[in-house]
Amino acid sequence: MSNIFWSNIFRSGDSELRTIARLWQQTPLFKNIPERQTELLCGKMHRRRFKPGETVFSFGDQGAGAILVLEGSVRVMVNTTELALLEPGDFFGEIALAAAERRTADATAVSAAQLVYFLKQDLEEWIERQPRLGARFLMNLSATLAERLYRANDLIAQQ
Repeated sequence: MSNIFWSNIFRSGDSELRTIARLWQQTPLFKNIPERQTELLCGKMHRRRFKPGETVFSFGDQGAGAILVLEGSVRVMVNTTELALLEPGDFFGEIALAAAERRTADATAVSAAQLVYFLKQDLEEWIERQPRLGARFLMNLSATLAERLYRANDLIAQQ
């Protein structure tokens, strides 16, 4: 059964899979992860389309994984403070790959958007199959989370 909101990108054309893999490879999460491994992992990922103004997730929702913006734009906010306006190639929600925590912000599609979901369950399965690459990915994830924490601390210090 086909669903217009969710689809498995494994069934997508090779060029779309390569585009998604290339975008992930350009993020710090996939630094030093071989392109072929990234493509294989992207084959497990899911994508979803959102209409302008549609909620991607809300503060307090259970997180399931990281999200890559493939098309369109997404605004991330806490209360009335905009944290980010994300465009194609940007990612967010990566805390959910490290901890089973609730979302710490609201995310809303600003324009028609297509997002790619990298679920924690898929990461865990990949780590079991590729422990060395999984360890490298987790180091990249740690560095990314640390960088975000440093930036948040700087913003708080400026207020």
